[in-house]
Amino acid sequence: MVGSSVRPQLASAITDRPSRDRYDVVIVGGAIIGSSIAWFLTDHLDFDGTVLVIERDMSYEQSSTARTNSCMRQQFSNPLNVEISQFAAEFVRNFRSYMGDDPEVPELHVNHYGYLYLAADEASAEMLRVNQALQAELGAGTRIWSPDELSSEYPFYQLDDIVCGSHNLIDEGYFDSGTMFDWLRRKARHRGVEYTRGSVAGIDVRNDRVVAVRTESGANVACSYLVNGAGPRASEVAALAGLELPVEPRKRFSFVFDAAVPLSRDLPLTVDPTGVHVRSDGRAYMAGCAPDNDVKVAADDFAMDHDIFESKVWPALAHRIPAFERIKVSSQWVGHYAHNRLDHNVVVGPHTRVENFLLANGFSGHGLQQSPAIGRGVAELIVNGEYQTLDLGPLGFKRIDDGEPFVETVII
Repeated sequence: MVGSSVRPQLASAITDRPSRDRYDVVIVGGAIIGSSIAWFLTDHLDFDGTVLVIERDMSYEQSSTARTNSCMRQQFSNPLNVEISQFAAEFVRNFRSYMGDDPEVPELHVNHYGYLYLAADEASAEMLRVNQALQAELGAGTRIWSPDELSSEYPFYQLDDIVCGSHNLIDEGYFDSGTMFDWLRRKARHRGVEYTRGSVAGIDVRNDRVVAVRTESGANVACSYLVNGAGPRASEVAALAGLELPVEPRKRFSFVFDAAVPLSRDLPLTVDPTGVHVRSDGRAYMAGCAPDNDVKVAADDFAMDHDIFESKVWPALAHRIPAFERIKVSSQWVGHYAHNRLDHNVVVGPHTRVENFLLANGFSGHGLQQSPAIGRGVAELIVNGEYQTLDLGPLGFKRIDDGEPFVETVII
């Protein structure tokens, strides 16, 4: 058990300076990952400690959480990633129950349009088939569809250059992640988690343990555990403890558009062989892509590439769905992936050189859908000293030390 305080029954204030000089757990980053960890800690029956969340921007305007496409899928190639997403689907489906059946907590709206991965050559098709067999073995509803089957269900696709597709309409699509984030944060604060504005200016490490964190306001806060949930800025936080973390901000572009002739049915999140993806978004549609030159950017660089829609996105859309030859963009934005350079997968758990410095970083675009399992897992590490429900050990930092990637072939 960590801590011995009594949980307050009233929501804690959002402070400009920490109200204590010591906390059992300090979490850097208050967006979806930090707030999920905070909530799961307070929900753990054996935890009654104190928690501080330090967040540089309480509006979360530039966070990856706020600029997400809110998608969830089980179409991964690694069993652990499938299981992580299956818990997310269960958590979202039973969200009110997890929130104590509070009648004020809304049911989360979920759109089960599914994902559809399209393969344009036999090698890609075989990879989809192998992955589908794995996913089905774990209980996912993924099916391999021939072009004729796809055309029968979705007659708007142009599939002359497609070998097959991998599709799943069960627990895949997109969901109301904003409401989930809002209530995780609210409930954590109601249970006594303190959120304070500001950045971390220093981390004091002695004898391979973090002993204190210094905030930009000048507060020096001691802690038993420090959790790095800083999203695209995770490597900056790690550097304050003298540690390297191969996580960096990379741009991803999103576009919402209207079609002159709407499609006859909802559009699954379709991953085209070009790398462009598109789905229904209410009565409109949402498309996205990575830049052709996918490199590290500054954490505050959200400049739009105003040519990429015309040069890359629209040609791919119009080829795959001829009805999208006549479309009009209504909004667009840039978000950041917290990109793990080694293998595009999250790094979670203790750092190998500072045992009480816990990581939850490098989601590479999977943070929203993986936040429930990661929040639960980090809480278990802190309270129980080990994972209790789902072993996240293969996603630990040791693979970074060893240079051995966690292999996952289904990355967008």
